[in-house]
Amino acid sequence: MEDTYGKLISSLAKTNDKRIVLLVMDGLGDCDNAGKGTALWQAKTPNFDALAARSALGLLTPVATGVTPGSGPGHLGLFGYDPLVFQVGRGVLSALGVEFALTKRDVAARLNFCTLDAAGNITDRRAGRIPDSENRRVLALIRQKLSPPPGVELFWETEAEHRAVLVLRGDGLDDNIGDTDPQAVGVPPLRPDRPPHDASRTALMVADILDQVKGILASEKKANMILGRGFAKAPDWPSFEERFQLKPAAVAGYPMYRGVARLVGMPVVSQPTTAADVCAEAAKAMKDHTFVFAHFKYTDKTGEDGDLPAKIQRIEEMDAAIPALLKAKPDVLIVTGDHSTPPSMKSHSWHPVPVLMHAPHLRGGDGKRFDEVSCRAGQIGTIPSKEIIPLAMAHADKLEKFGA
Repeated sequence: MEDTYGKLISSLAKTNDKRIVLLVMDGLGDCDNAGKGTALWQAKTPNFDALAARSALGLLTPVATGVTPGSGPGHLGLFGYDPLVFQVGRGVLSALGVEFALTKRDVAARLNFCTLDAAGNITDRRAGRIPDSENRRVLALIRQKLSPPPGVELFWETEAEHRAVLVLRGDGLDDNIGDTDPQAVGVPPLRPDRPPHDASRTALMVADILDQVKGILASEKKANMILGRGFAKAPDWPSFEERFQLKPAAVAGYPMYRGVARLVGMPVVSQPTTAADVCAEAAKAMKDHTFVFAHFKYTDKTGEDGDLPAKIQRIEEMDAAIPALLKAKPDVLIVTGDHSTPPSMKSHSWHPVPVLMHAPHLRGGDGKRFDEVSCRAGQIGTIPSKEIIPLAMAHADKLEKFGA
C-alpha cells in the first residue's frame, strides 16, 4: 500500500518556531456504558470545557471504520504514519520501550505473565497485575533454568507489572510466529507454531521455549505461564523529524509508549506518570522542541479494568493539570486518545476517539463540553488519525501551498 498522503505532507512541510503539543490520554474514547454515559460526559472538566468553547472538536478513526486498534497502530496514526502502511509487531515497541538495542538478527515479542488453572486454561491474562519486583524475580527464575535453542541467544526483560519482553537473537530467524495470547479467559494459550506458522523454524523454537517456561513456573501461584504476542523484527522507517520537519520530544512514563516514540526517532526526555507531571514536563519540553508528544496511561488502564468511576477520576485529574500546560502557550494543542477503551467492554474498541484542537485560524469554538457528543458535531468532523498532525501543522503555518 502506497503512503501517498504522507509523502504529500512531507513534501509540503516547512519549519518555523511554533510549538505543537499532542496530549494523548490513552484509551480516552468511550461508549455509553450500558446507559450510564461516557466517562468524558460524566466527568467534571471545567478546564477542558472552557477550552472546548474556543477550540475545534471532532472525532478520530484510528485505523479504519469498525476496526479495533492496538496501542501501536493507535499511536502511529496520531504521529502521522498510516497504520495500514506502517505495520510493526508489539514486541518491537516493547523492546524499544525498555531501551533494548535491537539488531537485524533479532525477533522481539511482548509477553504477559498470566495465570493458568489445573486444566491449563487461562484464568487471568495479567496474573493479577503483579508488581515489577515479582516480574523480575520470575524472569530471573526463567533465565536460570531455561535451555535456549542451539545458536540462539535469549534476552528476557521486565517492562512493567505483568508485561515483559523476549528477544531472540540468531542467524536466519523469522517473525512468522503466531500470538499465543487468545485475548480471552477460560481457554488455553494458543500454539505459536499453529497453521499457517507451522513451517517456521523460529515458531517451533518459541513453542519449545514456552513448553519449558510452563514447567519452570508450574509451582507459581499467579505468574505460572507467559503469553506472547507481536513477534516482530525492527523496521526501517523515515523518522518523524525527516517526515514533518518538526523537532520532536516524547514525555511518556510507560515503556511501550516510549518504544513507539523511539521507533519514529522521537527522543524520550522524561518519564512522568501522574497527570500533573505529564503536563509540567510537556511544558518544559516545549522550550527546546517544536513538537511534544505527552502520554497519560491511566484512562486506558481503568477502562480495561472495567472501572468507570476510576476512569472519570483520571480524566478529572488531567483536567486539573491542563492549566499548567496552557500556561506555556503552545501554538497548537491537541488533546485526544489513541483509541477507545469503554469500561463496559474492558477492552479496546472501534469507537472513534474525541479530539480537541486549540489553535489559531479556527472557525470559532465548537461547544461548551469536551465529550463525544460535542465532538461529533465539531468542525474537524470525523477524520483518520493520520490526518491530525498535518492539520495541526497547517494551523501552525508549517505547510506550503500545494500547486500553483
